Amino acid sequence: MKPSAFLCAALLFAGLGSLHAEGVRKAIQFPKGQSSATLAASVVRGETDRYDITANAGQTMAVSISSKEENAAFTIYRPGYKSVVDDGVPTITGPTLAGAGEGEDAMKWEGALPASGKYLIEVGGTRGSASYKLTVTIK
Repeated sequence: MKPSAFLCAALLFAGLGSLHAEGVRKAIQFPKGQSSATLAASVVRGETDRYDITANAGQTMAVSISSKEENAAFTIYRPGYKSVVDDGVPTITGPTLAGAGEGEDAMKWEGALPASGKYLIEVGGTRGSASYKLTVTIK
């Protein structure tokens, strides 16, 4: 392969990889008249899907995730989290909810929300890629 063709191929490959660095990013909205939503998706190994949801302090939120191989988990970030790019990889920093923090591999969480604002639910695979169903309820 000529050097210029190799460079083009390398740049194309690098660009394709960056398209999927974050996976899904979307806001959770409940169907009209409902206080719960279930989302079905898949996350590729090494990537995370991110869901924003706005709620008020004192409301009760319940989050659960299920996957065939029990290899999907989530982290819930409190309002005020920040999204930063570290070496080209989008990373979330900030406080999390107790029991659904980084590295806790939460599969179920329920509690009263401590603050009003936008929460972030980050979903990833614990062992390889994972197909999952994420259910979020706010009352």
